[in-house]
Amino acid sequence: MTKKVFETRMFRAILICVPLVANICAAQEVDPVLAEGKNKTVAAQKSQKRIDKLAAQTYDIMQDFKVVNKQLEGIKVYNAQLGKYIQNQKQTMLDIEYSIKNTTVIERQIVPLSLKMLDALEQFINLDLPFQRETRLTSIAQVRENLGVSRFSTSEKFRQVLELYDIESEYGNTIDQYSGLLEVEGLEQKVTFLRVGRIALLYQTSNQAKTGAWSKQEKQWQALDSGEYRSATAKAIRIAKKQAAVDVLNLPIAFPEAVK
Repeated sequence: MTKKVFETRMFRAILICVPLVANICAAQEVDPVLAEGKNKTVAAQKSQKRIDKLAAQTYDIMQDFKVVNKQLEGIKVYNAQLGKYIQNQKQTMLDIEYSIKNTTVIERQIVPLSLKMLDALEQFINLDLPFQRETRLTSIAQVRENLGVSRFSTSEKFRQVLELYDIESEYGNTIDQYSGLLEVEGLEQKVTFLRVGRIALLYQTSNQAKTGAWSKQEKQWQALDSGEYRSATAKAIRIAKKQAAVDVLNLPIAFPEAVK
């Protein structure tokens, strides 16, 4: 009797243990699957965040590209107009130079014509961006003086006038920097001037605390937001010094009036 009761209880214990073992085994198989699913979910969330960040960066880059592209289109139009003007001037000079070599009558007209050309160039410089204005005007004064010197031939006098025009025309295609003194907020300070072709003229103090640009509309220097333009101006100065590679920079550009 006791043996039969013992066997019955043991059978019941076995029946109870079997589901428990099955549940434990099933749990051991499901836990890795759940963990893997959780890891995939976390990875997917991280990937989505990276995608969203890249999408935002791409949008910002596209907006910057549109702004720069619009500025470049304006510069191209201006350069095309200026190119036509310079080309017409050069053609006129070539015609006159040819006449100098072949006609003695024209030779007597070269000095008066050269004086008119120097007057026109002087007026242009006074209306242009005020970069190295004193040096440029001094060069004109020197050539004007040479027109009255007998030891210079007529062709040499005219060549000097043409050289000034060539120098001025090159300014529109170059970037340059130079040091000088400028009154900033009532105090004369040493600054570095930055010229970008003929479309921008800026300055920056030696400690980069103050940055400004020449306003063609106001005909005066205007302070710029240091946070927005300080680093770009500093980098442009390094590019002009050939201390940095050429790059696209955010600089205030004043589009000039069309040349007629």
